[in-house]
Amino acid sequence: MTDTQGSTERTGSADNGSAPSRRSLIGWGGAGLALGAAAAGGAVAMTRTGNDVDPAGSDTGGAVPFHGAHQAGIATAVQDRLHFAAFDVKTDDRAAFVQLLKDWTQAAARMTAGHTVGEGAYGGLPEAPPDDTGEALGLSPSRLTLTIGFGPSLFEKFGLADRRPDALVDLPQFPGDNLDKTRSNGDLCVQACADDPQVAVHAIRNLVRIGFGTVAIRWSQLGFGKTSSTTPSAQTPRNLMGFKDGTRNIAGTETDRLKKFVWVGEGDGGDWMTGGSYLVARRIRMDIESWDRTSLQEQEDVFGRDKGEGAPVGKAKEHDKPFLKAMKPDAHVRLAHPDANHGATILRRGYSFTDGTDGLGRLEAGLFFLAYQRDVRKGFIPVQRALSRTDALNEYIQHVGSAVFAVPPGVRDKDDWWGRTLFSKEA
Repeated sequence: MTDTQGSTERTGSADNGSAPSRRSLIGWGGAGLALGAAAAGGAVAMTRTGNDVDPAGSDTGGAVPFHGAHQAGIATAVQDRLHFAAFDVKTDDRAAFVQLLKDWTQAAARMTAGHTVGEGAYGGLPEAPPDDTGEALGLSPSRLTLTIGFGPSLFEKFGLADRRPDALVDLPQFPGDNLDKTRSNGDLCVQACADDPQVAVHAIRNLVRIGFGTVAIRWSQLGFGKTSSTTPSAQTPRNLMGFKDGTRNIAGTETDRLKKFVWVGEGDGGDWMTGGSYLVARRIRMDIESWDRTSLQEQEDVFGRDKGEGAPVGKAKEHDKPFLKAMKPDAHVRLAHPDANHGATILRRGYSFTDGTDGLGRLEAGLFFLAYQRDVRKGFIPVQRALSRTDALNEYIQHVGSAVFAVPPGVRDKDDWWGRTLFSKEA
C-alpha cells in the first residue's frame, strides 16, 4: 500500500526532511505515543479520484470511499474476507472514549485508502514502537471497509441510557440457541471486510493497538468465502453446505429497497441514528459431517432449492421467483422468504468460517451470519422466530454466538468522526 499523504509510504521510505518528527515532539510518554498512532492522519484530507474510487455496486479491487452519508461495508459490494471484532470498553472516562473514536476514525480513513497509520511502520524514532504494524506494506487497499457499531451495553455507560434507540432491542432466546457468552455481545464492534485477508486483519490489529487501555477485544471472528452478494449481476456464493442461500438479497444499487429496509429514516426514533442501520451478528455452527452423509434429495428438500443451479423448487434459474407452496412446509427458503414473514427483509453479508476442531474429531465450521436492517424488531427477529421453530435446517445447525449493534450513519468528511451524532452535544 502506498501512502502519498503521510511521512511514510507503505512501499517507500521515511521522510528525511528537516521538519522534526511528531514522535520526537511528543517525547517518551507512553500515553502520548499510543494516542499518536492515528493522530497524524487527522490533519490530512482523504482524496480519492478516478479509478481509486469503488462505488457500492462495483467490484474493482481499488479503494472504497470512507466518507459518505452511510458507512461503507453495508451496501458495498461484498468482499471475499472478513475480520470481525467485538470490544469491551475498559474506561469510564467519556472524553477518553470519544478521543479513541476520533483516533480510530482517522486511522480507518487512512487504512481504507491504502495508507499506513500515523507515521507508518518504519523510519520513525528507533526507540519507539512504530505507528503501523507493517504487515500490509506493499499491499493494495483490496476494497477494505471498516464499519463500527454500538452494542446495547454501551448505553449503560457514559450517561447514554436515554439515547438508546427503541429498535436496539436485546435479542430474545430463540428455540435451539446454545449461545456461548464469551462469543456474544460487546460494547461495540468493528467489521473489517477486504479482498485480502491480511489487509482485513491488519486493520483490526491496528485499531486494537490504538485502543489499548481504553477498549479490549471481547471476541473476534475470521471469515472466508462470502455467502451473500449485494451485486445484482453476480451469482450468489455458496455456503459450506454447498448451497446458494439468500439469492434475493438487497443489492447495493437498489436505493429504494435500501431506504425501505436498511437505512434508519427520520422519525424512526433516535435522531442520531438517521442514515445508520442495525446489525445482527450470529455465529452458526454447522454439523457438516452429518450433512455430508445426507442424501442429495433430502439436502435439496431442506433448502427448497436444487444444489446445481440454486433454482427454487420447480424453477430453472437461481433468481427465478420461488413458488413457496411447491416446497416442503419446513423448507428453509419457504420459511425465510419475505412473503412468509409479512414482508420482513434483511440485507445479508455472511461469511463461512472454520476454526479448527471441536475436540470430538469434527470440524468447527459454519456460517458467520451478518444481517443489516432498518429495525431489528421488524427484520431479523420475526424471520428467526419462524426459522427457529420449524426450519428443517435446524437438524444440521446451531446458533452458538449472538450480538446486536446500532450502526451509526457515515462519516461525512475529514472533520467528522465515528459516533459524533451520538456523543457530540452539537449533534
